[in-house]
Amino acid sequence: MKMLSDEEIEKIAKKVYEKLLMKGSEYGPLMHQLTLINKTADDALMYHTVGDCAIIDKIRIYGPPSRYQPNPNAQGAGNCVIFYAYIFVPKIATHEEKYPLIVFPHGGVHSNFGTFYTFLIRELIAQGYLIIAPEYRGSTGYGKQLYEQIDYGGLENQDTVACRDWMVENNDLVDPARIGIMGWSHGGLHTLMNIFEYPEKYQVAQASVPVADLIARMGYKTQNYRDLYEAEYHIGESAYDNVAEYKRRSPAWNVPEYVSGKYPPLLIHSTVNDQDVNVFEVEHLIKSLKEKKWNFEYKIYPKSPGGHFFSRLDTKFSKGVRGEIYDFLAKQLNPPYGNPLEEFIDTPNPLG
Repeated sequence: MKMLSDEEIEKIAKKVYEKLLMKGSEYGPLMHQLTLINKTADDALMYHTVGDCAIIDKIRIYGPPSRYQPNPNAQGAGNCVIFYAYIFVPKIATHEEKYPLIVFPHGGVHSNFGTFYTFLIRELIAQGYLIIAPEYRGSTGYGKQLYEQIDYGGLENQDTVACRDWMVENNDLVDPARIGIMGWSHGGLHTLMNIFEYPEKYQVAQASVPVADLIARMGYKTQNYRDLYEAEYHIGESAYDNVAEYKRRSPAWNVPEYVSGKYPPLLIHSTVNDQDVNVFEVEHLIKSLKEKKWNFEYKIYPKSPGGHFFSRLDTKFSKGVRGEIYDFLAKQLNPPYGNPLEEFIDTPNPLG
């Protein structure tokens, strides 16, 4: 019996890793098992890191039926998509008052809302905000079925507004006249598409480093990234084969004509050295907003530490950027407590 060399064993191990782990989300159950375990552990950590200042709940609600119906005649085909959402309520909140609400969709093509966001949750809770964070279709840690219901830039936006509506209808602490939406990256796309499609639902919006142009994105990303969209259960076609579908899902191509009083105040942040969402996506968005006569604010930062994560670091400069965001939100939402990052605003950029 021939013994395998170390080189041959390493080659086989690499193939197994790539097939079952790296591509397991698409071709096998191993990745879904792993993300489920990770999500369970991260949920426990969430309660540990935020539970001192917030009451945390996890609700189960629904959005529109999936676009992906491999067997439209199967039992349950066409049913609404069930997904989860996190709710954070300040422990000091009382039923004698109403509080502003922040809708906070997470980023990532296939990702989830986890403890990466806890420092942001703590900062929002310190101001007296209620928060709902959708685990919209395509999120990880909930098995293959939800993963394959991904609809980037499409029906997932309705999952996010469904969370907003659920809070208004079911949580007596919410002031329906003080609701904002904010997000980074893919969450920024949710923010933009929500105020374009449901402007009456929100009083203010903030989008940081938002994905804005999927057509351009397919051009400068690798084929591995494009495969996430071309998967049979997702768009199922490349941008080359169906450019109109990618255009339909891109905020920069779908800015409505501005009507004063109809659309909420909007703030956009980006940086020139973003290594994920190239700044020209955001520049295209800004140009489209200007062409549609929008009244909005934006700031494109010079080269900044962290690139795509420049406003999500534990540095004085990053805190100062977030402090600007909180000041912008507070003008419309009037939270009961002050901005915890006020002292860091105008901190010089370490890179000049």
